[in-house]
Amino acid sequence: MILLRFLRNEWGLIVSVGTLAIFWRWGNLLFAQLSNPLWFTLIFLWLFIVILASAVAVVRHADVLAERLGEPYGTLILTLSVTAIEVMSISAVMLHGANNPTLVRDTLFAVVMIILNGMVGLSLLIGGLRHSEQHYNLQGANAFLGVIIPLAVFSLILPDFTQTTPGPRLSHHQEIFLMLMSAGLYGAFLTIQTGRHHGFFTLGDEPAERAVKAREPILPHALLLFAYMIPVVSLAEKLAHPIDYLVETLHFPDAWGGLIIALLVATPEAIGAAKAALRNHLQRSMNIFLGSVLATIGLTVPAMIIMSHITGRSIDLGLEHTDFVLLLLTLAVNVVTFASGRTNILQGIVHLLLFASYVLLLVEG
Repeated sequence: MILLRFLRNEWGLIVSVGTLAIFWRWGNLLFAQLSNPLWFTLIFLWLFIVILASAVAVVRHADVLAERLGEPYGTLILTLSVTAIEVMSISAVMLHGANNPTLVRDTLFAVVMIILNGMVGLSLLIGGLRHSEQHYNLQGANAFLGVIIPLAVFSLILPDFTQTTPGPRLSHHQEIFLMLMSAGLYGAFLTIQTGRHHGFFTLGDEPAERAVKAREPILPHALLLFAYMIPVVSLAEKLAHPIDYLVETLHFPDAWGGLIIALLVATPEAIGAAKAALRNHLQRSMNIFLGSVLATIGLTVPAMIIMSHITGRSIDLGLEHTDFVLLLLTLAVNVVTFASGRTNILQGIVHLLLFASYVLLLVEG
């Protein structure tokens, strides 16, 4: 009975491990025919769907832990788990094939656009349609944005204006400062989120189902969370093959590689945030999307800087052209959106239109 329940609930783990075994054994043979469009599509979708399903399972088990532990600790587990997947996926793609110095920047920017425009817009729109107005803790939103904005500017905008090195990149000492500042600010944020100001990130409306979840043991879900992450990381290295073929052989824009990774990372969290908004738990939804952006910049940037020095592969962080303007506009609109303690459908529509602009500019430049 227990085995049948496990197979019914965790079939995704069996599929991901089976897929990993197949690509370990016959990967070279499977990747040898990528020049065939139909075969390329099949391999890409196979890997993408399996990785995405595993990432969704990570979020599912993190959600149970979240309900069991309460806010903000539960959301913290979710964001750290997804950020770990992101860091390891970027590393796998970055180390495969030719050097792509813009991969980190493109992935970070795609994550910010998907979350701060797509995910925020969808959550506010569907939450507003069902509940008219929704409320959140204004102090928590201010704390998130107060750290996200300087980190985003220092990571994605400042490199365009530094004089020490040519192009949109930082010098060695500037990278060290950015790494220490990002990790330090994120550490300081965690201190207030889990310590003296942890009330900023709650609204006093803990989900009613937490009483049910509280009866569930923590250990099995924690173990399954890590069990799903292992094949995700290994399969990300396999996904690097079709991504590299897409960019290097078919000459798609480099930003598409970052977008693919960002979709794998952001989609599971988007599902969790949308579900929370539908249940009128906008505080949890806000903790998910703002916490995800903060963890992405605060942890991914230092990790990728360290990785670039270990591997000797340079990274360009500064945004260019339309991306530069779109990031500034996104940050400004988020400040306006989270300035009153309540939200409605109009704000959701604005964010979704910004996300549509990002998609259009990504396709047409």
